[in-house]
Amino acid sequence: MADRVPVCLSIAGSDSGGGAGIQADLKAFAHAGVHGTTALTALTAQNTTAVTGVHPVPPAFIVEQVRAVAQDLGVDAVKIGMVGSARATEAVAWALDELPRGTPVVLDPVMVAESGARLLEPDAEDALRDLLLPRATVATPNLMEARVLVRDATLDGEELARRVRALGPDVVVVTGGHREEAADLFFDGDSFAAIPGPRHPDGAAHGSGCTHSSTLAAQLALGASPLDAAKVAREVAAEAVRRGLRGLGGGAGPVDVLGVTDRLRTRSALP
Repeated sequence: MADRVPVCLSIAGSDSGGGAGIQADLKAFAHAGVHGTTALTALTAQNTTAVTGVHPVPPAFIVEQVRAVAQDLGVDAVKIGMVGSARATEAVAWALDELPRGTPVVLDPVMVAESGARLLEPDAEDALRDLLLPRATVATPNLMEARVLVRDATLDGEELARRVRALGPDVVVVTGGHREEAADLFFDGDSFAAIPGPRHPDGAAHGSGCTHSSTLAAQLALGASPLDAAKVAREVAAEAVRRGLRGLGGGAGPVDVLGVTDRLRTRSALP
């Protein structure tokens, strides 16, 4: 159908606080104008200050969720977030191999929550390097994640992006939130591009990485090039941080990609 709505699949964990994970991805998909679907890898008991519990989803059920979506709705792009364990990572790799060849895959190598809780088991790091990075169209690590992936805590800039890309993804975007320069760094194997944008230290950043990577995946599903998709993702994520819900919770508040704060101000201004 010419008017078919693109379908994006998020393979990630659930955030019970609604700020990151599957919940953030679905909001970003809706903002981009695509239909969001999900395959849960884990349930987390989580709020803005802590992750108090993690309940893994059985690996076979991760594959079953992906298969159910793909067989009926189709998948135009995939975003991968928290996988949690080596066994879950293996299951995600198997599931990706069942999708049509060439389906864009955006990998956000989630390792630590905004609250500081670890979300990737140490023994899963090798599985993520070996199984998911080579299957990724675009990898979107932040500075610390990129350094863990290449096993070098001193690198930054072009050499860091080059080393991450050598692990297998077609394109790398090292996001700028934790870099000295706020610009994201894009590398496709041929050329580098800095993607500048504002930094909002007074905003709310919980879910910013999820929003960035899922927006990028949605743009790929809509037909954008990786560079254009990365530019849109940088803009959308920054604006979501700026509008973030700072008054919610005692920790880093959730990003606001859907403009909830704007709607509240509009309602309060009504007579």
